[in-house]
Amino acid sequence: MSRFFVPRDAVRDDKIVVSGPEAHHIINVMRLKSGDEVTTFDGSGREYIGKITAVDKRSLTINVSESRIAPVKRNISVTLCQAIPKKDKMDYIIEKATELGVNSIIPIETARSVVRLDDKKAGSRVERWRRIAKEAAKQSGAQVIPDIEDISDFDGMIPRMGDYGLKVMACLDEKRESLKEALRGGKAKNMLIFIGPEGDFTKGEIAKARSGGARLVSLGAAVLKSDTAGLAALAMINYEYEN
Repeated sequence: MSRFFVPRDAVRDDKIVVSGPEAHHIINVMRLKSGDEVTTFDGSGREYIGKITAVDKRSLTINVSESRIAPVKRNISVTLCQAIPKKDKMDYIIEKATELGVNSIIPIETARSVVRLDDKKAGSRVERWRRIAKEAAKQSGAQVIPDIEDISDFDGMIPRMGDYGLKVMACLDEKRESLKEALRGGKAKNMLIFIGPEGDFTKGEIAKARSGGARLVSLGAAVLKSDTAGLAALAMINYEYEN
């Protein structure tokens, strides 16, 4: 059964009115018509099953036969604070992190970041990442579309660390512990994980994160690239915390 995203305000009791690009995709790309069964989701964890009952050139209506809240697969909310890598690697990170069930992603610029975006480019890049997250959620069956925040600098994250029950920073510091050790025995409801750029975080950044309560962690014996590290960490977190 085909699966599509609908914004929450498109759901009206037992009917869903779809318009805009998603309606175009359903009508002109997927070639669905009245009577076809579809599944839709609103990105907040709720899913709707129903039949298309009306179609015109720019919109369609779905009669909802079932509405359900997807069971929570992991008993911790995870925010990935990811240093922006070179080229289009962030696109890949957004897509795969969505598939792995990340709740939110905060792109950051660090002292060693190569990529530096002006306000205009940053805005268009974030919008692109949000579209990628939505499409990845549709394709993978994810119930929640992660919140892709505006780009932040590293120092801007330090005051926010107190909002998270568990904070970890993947780095190459000699005093780090394994991520497995940091995860086990914890009762935190939400988690922030810092992933650095090519060349790792600076000593100053590591000191700031530690002072904010972050635990310094290793992701294993191999030194992972920036675009691999966050995804590896998410897979480990899923293994430890999934119901």
